[in-house]
Amino acid sequence: MNKNLDLFLTFMKIGAFTFGGGYAMIPLIQKEVCENKKWLNEKDITDIVAISESTPGPIAINAATFVGYKTSGFLGACLATLGVVLPSFLIISLISLILTRFQSIRAVKYAFMGIRAAVLALILKALWMMFRSVQKKKKTISYVIMGLSLILTAFLRIDAVFVIIGCGLFGLIWSFLNRKEQNNGTD
Repeated sequence: MNKNLDLFLTFMKIGAFTFGGGYAMIPLIQKEVCENKKWLNEKDITDIVAISESTPGPIAINAATFVGYKTSGFLGACLATLGVVLPSFLIISLISLILTRFQSIRAVKYAFMGIRAAVLALILKALWMMFRSVQKKKKTISYVIMGLSLILTAFLRIDAVFVIIGCGLFGLIWSFLNRKEQNNGTD
């Protein structure tokens, strides 16, 4: 199969069968891209997720764009992005037409309750995958960053954009200081 068509169909499948947004899609993207298609490795996906989180826009769309670009250039980026967006667009258009008629039905309410539980599980799996990818010597600092980010966003209600920017700056400074230490140790 043509790689561009395969990218489009793969991300269309991910977009069609994932509820709960981008974080719920990360484990599926990882499974399809790394395990099933072998287009990228785990480190590539971790890097793509980090970049996708720190660039404007929905994480799933950003991740699809980056995977598409890394796999097949500009056309791949466009097709992967279209593939991941198209099912949601079509499904939401259809649901908006009929949901107002059925939202009070008890079975529909329970179905959405079950979907929310599944979405939480997928988000936790994405967290676990990212946790496993952190190098052992960097786990402590990763715990500190994660804990502070949680406190800042959940309890102190600081906008996530500022927390992401702050974490990015902290990572750059940390990297610079570690590089400087390594260079001083080799003198």
